[in-house]
Amino acid sequence: MEDLLLTDVLTCKFGQALKAAFPSLEASELSIELTPATAEKFGHYQVNSAMRLSRSLKQPPRKIAEAIVQHLDKEHLLQVEIAGPGFINITFESEFLASLLQKVLLDPFLGVSRPKKIERIVVEFSAPNIAKEMHVGHLRSTIIGESIARLFEFLGYDVLRLNHIGDWGTAFGMLIAYMEEETPEVLLGNLKTDLSHLMHWYRESKKRFDASEEFKTRARLKVVALQGGDAQAKKAWEIICDISRKAFQEIYDLLEVTLIERGESFYNPELPKIVNDLEKRGIAQISQGATCIFIEGFDLPLMIQKTDGGYTYDTTDLAAMKQRVEVEKADRIIVVTDSGQSLHFKLIYEASIKAGYLDPKKVRFDHVPFGVVLGLDGKKFRTRSGETEKLIDLLQAAIVKAKEILKQREHDLTDEEVEALSPILGIDAVKYADLASNRISDYVFSYDRMLRFEGNTAAFILYSFVRVNGIKRKAKDNNIEKLKKEAKITLKHSSEITLALHLLRFGETLQTFSEELTPHTLTEYLYLLAQKFNAFFRDCQVVGSEDEASRLLICEIVSKTLEKGLHILGLRTVDKM
Repeated sequence: MEDLLLTDVLTCKFGQALKAAFPSLEASELSIELTPATAEKFGHYQVNSAMRLSRSLKQPPRKIAEAIVQHLDKEHLLQVEIAGPGFINITFESEFLASLLQKVLLDPFLGVSRPKKIERIVVEFSAPNIAKEMHVGHLRSTIIGESIARLFEFLGYDVLRLNHIGDWGTAFGMLIAYMEEETPEVLLGNLKTDLSHLMHWYRESKKRFDASEEFKTRARLKVVALQGGDAQAKKAWEIICDISRKAFQEIYDLLEVTLIERGESFYNPELPKIVNDLEKRGIAQISQGATCIFIEGFDLPLMIQKTDGGYTYDTTDLAAMKQRVEVEKADRIIVVTDSGQSLHFKLIYEASIKAGYLDPKKVRFDHVPFGVVLGLDGKKFRTRSGETEKLIDLLQAAIVKAKEILKQREHDLTDEEVEALSPILGIDAVKYADLASNRISDYVFSYDRMLRFEGNTAAFILYSFVRVNGIKRKAKDNNIEKLKKEAKITLKHSSEITLALHLLRFGETLQTFSEELTPHTLTEYLYLLAQKFNAFFRDCQVVGSEDEASRLLICEIVSKTLEKGLHILGLRTVDKM
């Protein structure tokens, strides 16, 4: 399928025009600055290159713009206007937009470009800690990471989804030592338990660790035994991990999230090799008894081995970076964590380059930071008792709220349909509200706001999806596959043209999302698509009009685009609301 991006069409046309108008320009100066028009009255797109070139060409921007337009291939362009000091506004012919839309209709990827090279992309997200409940803080990492993974999978890349869980370290020595004393039957596998008990034992083990030197010594010996491969310690550790995994999986199933677990323990055998390698090559040095890597421009070093010989998160993350480059052959590594870890990953990135584990010319690394979830009081989201909200409780509450709202609405849903729809609407609402917020920012968590049927919410988008499919069902001749072969899309009304233009920008939106790793780029697109569809439906009769076939095909593209966009975000669709 040929490239269907309008931006690519314009970049090609204006690149050729710029080169013809100013043949002396260097290749680096031939880039085209292209943005969607800020308002419909200005056309469809705006080219701003003349402003940038004014200094190097020593000419007024408007004169440069005139020279570019003079050499421009105007095929498929309805209007080209120079505005202000040198902006070039472009409007496409409706026939050209219709012809591209016809091709999108037949394209399973909806006009979205496929990669010339199928790169290996590692996405690390979620990352809860063993023996601890997943809480609201894990929500953002989990659903942002899932959305990024789905995006690259749809684009055609080879994606590895990793869950870098916290499953190693001193905490396990404390927990094993405590449970051997208080609940030995659990560690022998003879007594089943759940994560809430495990968390209680963890808290109690920490108290005992802080209060008793004798217990502290035993806990440390358990860590040594575990790290040394002691069979009994390892079995106890595996039982503890399994208890946590079951609780995590309940949440992942509810969120429809897929991950491959590769925790800190996976990299543990490599840590001594990492330290030896970096010391041998003079990249790491001893500072106050600890082994550190000092990075120019940073006040804090990376500490890869503590004074007592233990390893740190820094060591593990360096080992993970090395493994993903050398073993996984990653072309791009994406790590999704809260903003509080930004400095840590800047140091890891720079240290990996310094160590030669990562070549930035060959492998791209992105840390994807995000803000915190706030309560209605503007503070960190917590329960009424002041504790951190458990993620499973938050999700279950969303389902209950969704059921209440659906029961209050006037509709023809049966009780069974409400029961089936509530989990979809509740979970979709939570996901969409999070993803619709710029991930860098904090956002306020409100069930009432996220479950509204108006505004930029999952409910509004889902309702629009149901509506467009309802229109298709009402038409007498609604055999879409037959219409694809026989009917032709035509764009007559301004609302049709506006909707068509937006549909053709789906690929541009995903391109921006893949570069900036900002899911809200896609939520904004879908919200606008739903709005533009509603305007089209208001202004353009579909069923029973002389343009019924064309408009049904437009409805089909809207339906497929909404469905695919929601899927990339990790949301499920429904047939009825």
